[in-house]
Amino acid sequence: MKTIVADLHAELVRYGLVVWTAGNVSGRIPGGDLFVIKPSGVSYDELTVENMVVCDLDGNLVEGAHSPSSDTAAHAYVYRNMPDVGGVVHTHSTYASAWAARGEAVPCVLTAMADEFGGEIPLGPFALIGDDSIGQGIVETLKGHRSKAVLMQNHGVFSIGKDPKAAVKAAVMCEDVARTVHVARQLGEPLPIPQDDIDRLYDRYQNVYGQRSPR
Repeated sequence: MKTIVADLHAELVRYGLVVWTAGNVSGRIPGGDLFVIKPSGVSYDELTVENMVVCDLDGNLVEGAHSPSSDTAAHAYVYRNMPDVGGVVHTHSTYASAWAARGEAVPCVLTAMADEFGGEIPLGPFALIGDDSIGQGIVETLKGHRSKAVLMQNHGVFSIGKDPKAAVKAAVMCEDVARTVHVARQLGEPLPIPQDDIDRLYDRYQNVYGQRSPR
């Protein structure tokens, strides 16, 4: 898992979702109450498998020579309260964070949003870093919601997935649609997609699209 998490940080850079040392990826270690996360304040070009850190689900350092990310408490809270989540990502990507700064959810006006998020990308509450307040906001917003990403007000994006790669994909797609809907807003009022069509698009993408393993 350390290798997977270390390598996925390069995807945040590749897609322009982070700058300097901001942002992080974490991944739950299968079969145990532990997760791997980026060390605090280490630049992306210095990240290695060796300097990844392992924490328990209370956010305590279990393994590693570095201090864990300042967002560790938020990640830990998500893992404790959403047992199906295997990966968490945090970014301050520009367009999605701009929606967060305005305190507005990204409305579902693109079929790609219906496919990936099953509706709008919701807005979570304002919360300060340092304890699990951000984690509480993530869980309260996403529980019962089909979206795998949340815009934490005045902060940025947190995304979840069945594994770290899926969480990174959700972060990438969140920024992509946030940018497109922003541009659409400059041209006029985007057209909403009817809920029935959103439901059909989401079902198709989640259950039919792509390659399926032979049964």
